[in-house]
Amino acid sequence: MRLRQAWRTPAPRLAALFALAAALALGGCATAPAGGAAPTPASKLDPWENFNRKISTFNEALDDAILKPVATAYRDVVPELVRDGIENVLGNIYDVRSVLNHFLQGKLQSGLEMGMRVLTNTLFGLGGLLDPATEMGLTRRSEDFGQTLGRWGVPDGPYMVVPIFGPSTVRDTFGLILDRETSPAAIPQTDTGRYATFGVEAISLRARILDTTQLLEDVSLDKYTFIRDGYLSRRRDALYDGAPPLEDFGDDWEDEPEAPAAPAAPAAPAAPASAPAPTPK
Repeated sequence: MRLRQAWRTPAPRLAALFALAAALALGGCATAPAGGAAPTPASKLDPWENFNRKISTFNEALDDAILKPVATAYRDVVPELVRDGIENVLGNIYDVRSVLNHFLQGKLQSGLEMGMRVLTNTLFGLGGLLDPATEMGLTRRSEDFGQTLGRWGVPDGPYMVVPIFGPSTVRDTFGLILDRETSPAAIPQTDTGRYATFGVEAISLRARILDTTQLLEDVSLDKYTFIRDGYLSRRRDALYDGAPPLEDFGDDWEDEPEAPAAPAAPAAPAAPASAPAPTPK
C-alpha cells in the first residue's frame, strides 16, 4: 500500500522516467564507429548523438508548442514585481539545496555563508519574496547533486539529452533525480500542488531565458552542437568553482632531440700587411 501511494507522487515517477531514458540510451544507442575507426573527441563525449538529437528535436517541438508561448504570455501579462517575487521564492528554496551540497562537498565556509543567505532572505525578505542577502554581499553560490557526485570522483559519463529537462550527462542525470527530490515541487502534499509548483518553476525559468534562446537561434549554425559544447564547458567550470585545471596537450615537443647547431663559418683570412712605403732619399 505504501509503495502504491509513493508511486502516485511525481518524484518517484520522474525518477523512473529518468532511469528508463538512461536505459534506452545505454542499451540502444551506444554503437561503435563504423569501420573500426578510432573515435574522435566529439564521439567520446557524445557517443549517442543520433538518439540525443531526436530527443532534442522533441524537446524543441514541445517548447515551441507549449512552454514558449505560455512563458511569453507570462512575461507580458504578469507584472515584473510579481515575477521577481516568484523567482526570489523559488531561488530561496534552491539555496537550501545548495547549502546541503556545499556541506556534502566539504565546503564548510561557503556552506555557512549560503546558510546565512537563506536565513537572511527568509527572515528579512518576507519568506524569500525579497533578496536583501545579495545587497548585504551574501551572493548566491549554487551547487547541485551532480556537482557533489563529481566532487567525489564520479566521472561525467557520456553526454545525453533528457526529455523535457534538456542537456545533461549520465552523472548529472542521476544528480537531477536527487535535485528534484529537494525542489519546490516536492514541498506540496498533494499531486495537484506538486504539478502546479513544477509548472510555475518551468514557466518562470523559461520566461527568464526567452531573450537568450532567441539569440541562440539567431547566431548558431548547429544549435545542438552549440548547446552541447556550452553545457559541458559550463558544468566543468562549475565543478571546479570557476578555476578548472588546464588541459594537458602533451609534452612530446619537449622530448624531441634538439637540432645540432650549425657549425660556425670559418673566419676570413687576414689580409696581408702592405709593404712599407719606400722612404725618399
